[in-house]
Order: sequence, then structure tokens, then C-alpha cells
Amino acid sequence: MQANRSFRVGLIGYGLAGSCFHAPFIAITAGLELAAIVTRDAARQQQASRDHPGARIVGDVEQLWMSAPELDVVVIASPNRTHVPLATRAVDEGLAVVVDKPLAPSAAQARELIDRARDRGVLLTVFQNRRWDGDFQTLRRLLADAAIGRPLRFESRFERWRPTPKSGWRQRPDREDAGGLLFDLGSHLIDQALLLFGPVSHLYAELDRSMSGAEVDDDSFVALTHASGVRSHLFMSTAAAQNGPRFRVLGTTAAFVKWGLDVQEDELRAGATPDRATWAEEPAERWGRLGAGGLERAVPTIKGTYQDFYRGLVTALRGEGPPPVDPADAARVLDLIEAAHISSAGRRVVAVLPSTSS
Repeated sequence: MQANRSFRVGLIGYGLAGSCFHAPFIAITAGLELAAIVTRDAARQQQASRDHPGARIVGDVEQLWMSAPELDVVVIASPNRTHVPLATRAVDEGLAVVVDKPLAPSAAQARELIDRARDRGVLLTVFQNRRWDGDFQTLRRLLADAAIGRPLRFESRFERWRPTPKSGWRQRPDREDAGGLLFDLGSHLIDQALLLFGPVSHLYAELDRSMSGAEVDDDSFVALTHASGVRSHLFMSTAAAQNGPRFRVLGTTAAFVKWGLDVQEDELRAGATPDRATWAEEPAERWGRLGAGGLERAVPTIKGTYQDFYRGLVTALRGEGPPPVDPADAARVLDLIEAAHISSAGRRVVAVLPSTSS
């Protein structure tokens, strides 16, 4: 790829992921041009045209492949079962690929795709945007500064209250749909835990369908024992009538507790654009608290920067750095998701092979 040029992007999918988490960031990133958007839905086509008048709106992915020579990158923000076939086609067309998480329905499919991209010299990366949550970045800094001493236990939660299950592909039990909370929210929670505390030696999971009519897990818990000795307890639920803290991290000298989700998703849903000066500023009353024995202080939340993913993509396309997310990391997350299904089904602790979590 040539340096100091703009890269033309084709975006597949204009639901929540495409319209909120991808298109706004592609549009504001220097070095990227949102050239085409694929969506079959007529209402979404109209919305995409209003939001991005400079992009060509097409109703079928085959129309995108017909114009592949005019593109440099394909971003896949369509349902999970389409990730691998669409990414495979993009790789075969010689186009760099961004795949929304999860990369694939299985670790084996993920690694086949990774090998295919490597063999063809095509850049492949995965949109693990929660790495750029402000609260997560704040926690990383505290750990780097040894602000809690030696970390002992990490609690991380994505919890919601949705007593009536939504319809749609995320609720389908077919494994190729990669439905359920473990694939959805768990992909983020596991990825964050691995980034913070490294490889996993053992795993235990409880994957429950708690609400009437649920066909996939809607209230799930995963316990990771890291090789470092840290224990991560990860909670994901749409059956939480009251939420627990987003983070609770216990260390040998202090603890850090943070309530409430990163503000970027709410801002995106409300129509805010990430080039706004006050983007991702969290109010002081939502800051986490650090301390021990009743002596605590508020820790200002670092501003979240989902835009850094696409800035990193441009750097990688220009050959000036690695992809913003190594797809091998996404395959390791899928290894642990598969181990969690085995653990839950057998109601037992599962030993994790070093090659699947390191």
C-alpha cells in the first residue's frame, strides 16, 4: 500500500454496528474514504444515503464485488454467520478486511481465515472496539502504575435488563449464527481480560437461558484462571434487574471499582459524532474509585477513543505498523468461548492448552 494516500472503504451492513460503530469513524478518519455501503433494507439505504451522501449505496454484496478494483478495504458489519464467507471473498479479491467481532463461529474457521489472508498477503483485523473504552484504558493505566499492588481478582460485567428476549439472528441456537451473550458481549470481556492478565490455564463457565423463550445464553458467567495467578470473573446478562459494577479489581494494596458503561455507545446512538470536542467525556459522578479500608479517591476516566482503531488501520495499510487488532487474539478468544461451552455442558473446570490462550 502506498503511503500518504486515501484508502477507499466498502462497508457491508448498516444496522447498529455499521451505522453507529463503523461508518462515523471511517468518515472522520484521515486517510479513509467511505466509498460504498451495502444494505438490502430500503429504510437503511435511505438512512445511509442521508448520513453519507458521498458513498454509493448498493443493495447486494455482489455489486460490491463487481467494483472491488475500485476499493482498498472491506469492513464486515453483517450478521455473524456471514463473517467468514464475506471475509474470505474479500481476501480472495485482494482487499484488506476489517471483521466485526466475533471473527468466526469457531476458532478453527478463524485460523483458516487468518492463514488464507497471510498466504495472500492481505491485511486482516478484527473490530474489538472495547479495547478503546475509556474505563478500560483507565484501568490499564492503574495496573501499569501498580496502583492496586499485585492484582488478585478481576470482575468485569456487561449487564442489562431485557426480560423479554429480542428476536433476530442473535437469538438463534444454530452454532453458525454464533448467537447468545457469550459470543456477543463475552467476546469483549474475554479479550479485555487476556489483554490485562495474559494466558489462561483453567476455565469454568455457567451459560444459562434464564428468561422464558430464550434459545441462547442470556445470563452467563465465565471464570478464568490466568497463568499469572490472577482470577478473572466475567459476567454478561440481559436478565439483570439491577446491575453490578462494570469493573471491580482487587489487589494486594488497593481496589478499583467503576460503575456504568463507557459513554461512547450512548453518544453514538444519540447521533453524536466522534469529531466533537467533548467526545467521550465522562461526568465526574461516574468516575471509578481507588483505595482501601474506606480511604478512597475518585479516578478521572480517560476519554474513550474508538477512533483510534481506524487510525491504526490507516497506519497498518501504509505499512507503518501492525494491524490495530491481531486476528490471532480473536482466535484465542474463540478458543475460550468454545472451552466455556464445554465447561458449562459438563459442569466442570476445563484445562486450557497453552497454545489456545497464549
